Amino acid sequence: QHSLWRFLLLFLHKWLAMATAAAASLSHSSPLHSPPAFPCPLPPLHPPRTRLSLPPFPYSNAVALHYRRHLRLRRPQGPACFAYSSSSGNSPDYSSDPIDVIAHVQSKKVVVLGGSGFVGSAVCKAAIEKGIEVMSFSRSGRPSLNDAWVDQVIWIAGDVFYADWDGLLNGASAVVSTLGGFGTNEQMERLNGEANVLAVNAASNAGVPRFVYISVHDYNFPDYFKNVGYFSGKRRAEAEVLEKFPNTGTVLRPGFIYGKRRVNGLDIPLDIIGQPIEKFLSATETLTKPLSSLPASDLFLLPPVSVEDVALAVIKAVTDDDVFGIQTIEQIKELAAAVRL
Repeated sequence: QHSLWRFLLLFLHKWLAMATAAAASLSHSSPLHSPPAFPCPLPPLHPPRTRLSLPPFPYSNAVALHYRRHLRLRRPQGPACFAYSSSSGNSPDYSSDPIDVIAHVQSKKVVVLGGSGFVGSAVCKAAIEKGIEVMSFSRSGRPSLNDAWVDQVIWIAGDVFYADWDGLLNGASAVVSTLGGFGTNEQMERLNGEANVLAVNAASNAGVPRFVYISVHDYNFPDYFKNVGYFSGKRRAEAEVLEKFPNTGTVLRPGFIYGKRRVNGLDIPLDIIGQPIEKFLSATETLTKPLSSLPASDLFLLPPVSVEDVALAVIKAVTDDDVFGIQTIEQIKELAAAVRL
């Protein structure tokens, strides 16, 4: 019996000595050499500082977002995992020094053909306000406007028939064409048809993802009238857009577009006329709808649309992959309302 008690006492003494030695070893060892047995789901507390060099604006469509973040670990979910710092002591370090982060965010770059015109400048302004990089290509170049947004657009003067398309469309995510004009039948075919067909093919060959073309409503004209160069040219351009960009091409068909239009340095307030007419015709649409089947009735019954609505509809078409195909006046207003939300 005495031998049994002596054996138990010796065993207890040995066990205590081993436990004390193990505790001392753990207290003097570095926590960095004792990783958890399972993969740690938390990120390291001290990631290296990262700085990315960016080419200067506006020749790049990269946008640098520079912000400072204080990383703090939250209470771990599931199994406990401690990320230790190299500082002295055994307590886990739950905070870190502020770090600088510079991230690449690919912005959209839109090339607006005819961007210095009435509709084109409204498109440029709306795109800038939405944080989109804009390049305008037109015969006159920079418009005579003093607004702040004008300085944020790249204005290039040139002829669409002699354009350096490779340089112009480099990095573009969309092309918006407002090209068109009046003149002789041959001139209208060239300005409304050939110029836009050329632009559509250049954008397609350059691999530009989207194309938006601002066309015109046909006003329910008889077929023989639609053969005039103005309308026939625009229909050729529409067909080219829908063929080369079947799922990413958008054709807007507005009617009379009103807004403040600058002609020879003078602002013509077309909105004074257009806005009341739009409200009146929209309010009486149910009454005048039976007359819409009459030839050319849309000349008198079709509500005008503001240049701001047309510009916002363009922005929606440029940024929303679900928008493509022909858009009527009513749909243009719906697209614009969606952007305003």
